[in-house]
Amino acid sequence: MPPKPPRAWQRMLSGRRLDLLDPTPMDVEIEDIAHGLAFVARWNGQTHGDFAYTVAEHSLLVEALFSRMYPRAPVRWQLAALLHDAPEYVIGDMISPVKTAIGASYGELDTRLTAAIHIRFGLPAALPVSVKKQIKRADRVSAWMEAVQIAGFTEDEANGFFGKPDKSLLDGLQITLRPPREVRDDFTARHATLLQQC
Repeated sequence: MPPKPPRAWQRMLSGRRLDLLDPTPMDVEIEDIAHGLAFVARWNGQTHGDFAYTVAEHSLLVEALFSRMYPRAPVRWQLAALLHDAPEYVIGDMISPVKTAIGASYGELDTRLTAAIHIRFGLPAALPVSVKKQIKRADRVSAWMEAVQIAGFTEDEANGFFGKPDKSLLDGLQITLRPPREVRDDFTARHATLLQQC
């Protein structure tokens, strides 16, 4: 009898079974994404405060920054910015050196999950390159804020790693660490608002 193939799916709290080798849009639920991202710590948990700084909180910040940086962008690209790290609800937030060590297989997994998530919420499976670059710029500003405000970097260090941001973009934005439930609910609500506006 041949050996049983290893399990490549994960059961979500919604009851869906997400196959990581062949994810389908029908197995993607925003509640699963929001819940997962609200419990995944960025910076490998090496941040100041009584709560982890989560990927859900980061995603909300990136979407807010993207909207400030590109105020004329269609709402669907704001939604894409909110979902830019959505695959991490199943694969976690790996720091860049780990992604490098894993190699191309990490990128392939991320691409498959991203396509299923995008299609589920009415976005193209692959974003236009220009939009990906815009979201990446917002992501780098977010990383700068996180580095300086909660991860112990000096501004000079953060400038070296992430680039020096336009400080006017940061007006009124402050990272506040919150319980996962609050972040999950805000992520879900923001998703619902953007989806309705699309």
